Amino acid sequence: MKIFSAEQIKAWDAYTIAQEPISSIDLMERAAAKCAEWIIQHNYAGKPLHIFCGKGNNGGDGLAIARLLLQKGCTVTIYILEFGNKGTDDFQFNLQKLHEVTADIHFLQSADFFPVLTKDDVAVDAILGTGLNKPIDGITAELVQHINLSAATVIAIDIPSGMPADKSCKDATVVHAQHTLSFQVYKECFLMPENEEACGEVHLLNIGLSKDYYHQTIASLHLVDQEIIKQIYHKRKSFAHKGNFGHALLIAGSYGKTGAAVLAAQGCLRSGAGLLTVHTPLCGYETLQSTIPEAMVDTDKELYFISTVPKEVTRYTAIGIGPGIGLNESNADMLIQLLKATHQPVVIDADALNMLSIKKNIRTYLHEDCILTPHPKEFERLFGKTTNDFERKELALQKAEELNCIIILKGHYTFIACPNGDAYFNSTGNPGMATAGSGDVLTGILTGLLAQGYSAEESAVLGVYLHGLAGDLAALHLSQEAMLAGDIITHLGKAFLQLQ
Repeated sequence: MKIFSAEQIKAWDAYTIAQEPISSIDLMERAAAKCAEWIIQHNYAGKPLHIFCGKGNNGGDGLAIARLLLQKGCTVTIYILEFGNKGTDDFQFNLQKLHEVTADIHFLQSADFFPVLTKDDVAVDAILGTGLNKPIDGITAELVQHINLSAATVIAIDIPSGMPADKSCKDATVVHAQHTLSFQVYKECFLMPENEEACGEVHLLNIGLSKDYYHQTIASLHLVDQEIIKQIYHKRKSFAHKGNFGHALLIAGSYGKTGAAVLAAQGCLRSGAGLLTVHTPLCGYETLQSTIPEAMVDTDKELYFISTVPKEVTRYTAIGIGPGIGLNESNADMLIQLLKATHQPVVIDADALNMLSIKKNIRTYLHEDCILTPHPKEFERLFGKTTNDFERKELALQKAEELNCIIILKGHYTFIACPNGDAYFNSTGNPGMATAGSGDVLTGILTGLLAQGYSAEESAVLGVYLHGLAGDLAALHLSQEAMLAGDIITHLGKAFLQLQ
């Protein structure tokens, strides 16, 4: 799914109006009908509804929603924030139509007129839309704070008031909604951790905007969905053999951290790699041989840590390095040796990433088939602090271009930055995956996909999606709280089945 900017969404409305053709007021009516329908279907129609409107088109949506709910017999009170202007033409048109069905319309000129909202009430936020270009203040900010401090259920229309679609509003005054009813596609702001409390659950409503505009308009940001995944994923041919699916190498493990190597190896094999060799210290040999008989084990000369690159390293189709290797001085030299000696795809994770942050000269050896997989703290150590999630996203894109590699910034809606400027938010996964070893499993999955011939970008998008989908299936079966990293591996097969 494409993610459009606020300007592109505005242009999408205008294109639909011109090409369908449909008037702007009828398009507003279509959006309001979808919102009213959602409110009724989700059992809010029987509660006292308080609809707060600005005087722009978002407020026009609110007035139309109020009229449609009143016509269904709902108890609705309307509050219009008095800005001292008449409002947009569509706002005025809907206000006139609303006067025909109710007199319960209140103009708010000061906080003295704000209504008392209880836990039995529903507050519908239609104050400000995506056209916001500065932080809110004055009576608007007072009203937003009043709504936030109430015990009412809050439903935002299109976007929580005070929140820009494309930039940070961290520490600003923003409506905190339990539900946001938005239209057609996700906005970037809905996918940022800093906005979670303000957006609540986001529900996309299809209001019939032009499909031609969607397909013709270029977007650099995407939300990964099944349509994108099915373009990447390809089924196996009937006469395939293990040699067709690559020979993966995992460089993983150290004393006390052999489990990380085990999890990465299991993830790699379950993702479909034809062959797997795990290069690990001598202390991990028996554990790996006994727990993963399908993998070959190549031991380092050292007992407790990895010091050297495996022999004939160029024979492997793809390489994953980092899970459980620890922070040893020899690891930095080994990573440099690996990147200098090979040009095949490489996944760099965990302590290998920490080596990149300590020995910054290693970055000069990265190439377009490298995938870095930092969580937020590792990202900060690699590239420095940022003040908000939008800045971190932009920094990830900047560094992906500078280093000519893929950066997977792990988290809810994991962000994938590509060196060509394309970027993806992942749509699968849940908080139960925030558990030890989950990242090791992802490294294995990514390495296995690379070994099978998927490109670095394809592997990143497909691997993160499958990892999250397996986690979602595990949570359904076990709960988020009880999930272990191994459960993601166990459910990976079911995730693949959903793609077929």
